[in-house]
Amino acid sequence: MSPLLLIWLKFAACVCVIGVAGVRLSRYGDALAKLTGLSRNWIGLILIATVTSLPELVTGLSAVTVAAAPDIAVGDVLGSCVFNLAILALIDLVYREKVMYCVASSAHVLSAGFGVILLAGVALVLLLSAQGAIPTIGHVSLASVAILALYLMAMRALYKAEQRHAGHQVVEQPDMTLKAALWGYGVASVVIVGAGIWLPFIGVELARIMGWSNSFVGTLLVAFATSVPELATTWGALRIGAIDMALGNLLGSNLFDVVILALDDFAYLPGAIYQQVSPIHAVTAITACMMSGAVVVALAYRPVSRVWHTASWASLSLLAMYLLNAVLQYRHGM
Repeated sequence: MSPLLLIWLKFAACVCVIGVAGVRLSRYGDALAKLTGLSRNWIGLILIATVTSLPELVTGLSAVTVAAAPDIAVGDVLGSCVFNLAILALIDLVYREKVMYCVASSAHVLSAGFGVILLAGVALVLLLSAQGAIPTIGHVSLASVAILALYLMAMRALYKAEQRHAGHQVVEQPDMTLKAALWGYGVASVVIVGAGIWLPFIGVELARIMGWSNSFVGTLLVAFATSVPELATTWGALRIGAIDMALGNLLGSNLFDVVILALDDFAYLPGAIYQQVSPIHAVTAITACMMSGAVVVALAYRPVSRVWHTASWASLSLLAMYLLNAVLQYRHGM
């Protein structure tokens, strides 16, 4: 078997493993929502989003500590944010009952808004770090400390907002025991972590064989693979009609992904990670920020019509921005 075919088979196997675990995760997440009385929005935002972001976390830490590939770590995080927002557009395409933004809870505006702030901050950090304008504490950028603080503030605000609506939730009859749901949740998490450890090594080898840059491989290919759990759990949530769980998962994953970037900076000992990577990552961060802004507008405006019976203007703009970023990354990485 040729090395080229072998590496692509490894990549496909990793995607499949993460995908299967992600589908199971949506089922156990929905069961936990029923068993605990928490809303599907909150379960998706915190519980499922954290686990579906584990591949980005493990891949990033593995990339900066073992594989010595910071571009893959940063590209994976920001590329996953862009891909997650593109998944929102796919939801709107396949969900035919109503326009998705009319059905979804308005509570998602808050998480999407915090996404705009965090991603805009990352873009600014990448641009300023390239000029050495952001001070460091040892090998860690002060920006990473600020990102962690802002994330904690966001989680506190989201929790308080959820508590205001807690009294309106309807508790459904669970279809499994709490022990079974927690056990299944744990097993799916372990599988996702294992695949995430393997992924950056596949990415580095793929970049070497294909002659592509690490930033391109991280932003498009590795980001796609680590976003398979979000894609799989979103599909699983749609099958049970849990639109809020699907949106909470995707928007919550983006918030957690930005925190992963800060954690990667703590783990990357040669210096502040923002100074060691390609400036092209700022383009991805700005794209993700603009896409998050489009989601905020759509959730506030709640469009009721589809363009040519396909999807709303907001979803089509999300797809357009994703494709534009992919083209820019491709031209830079070749």
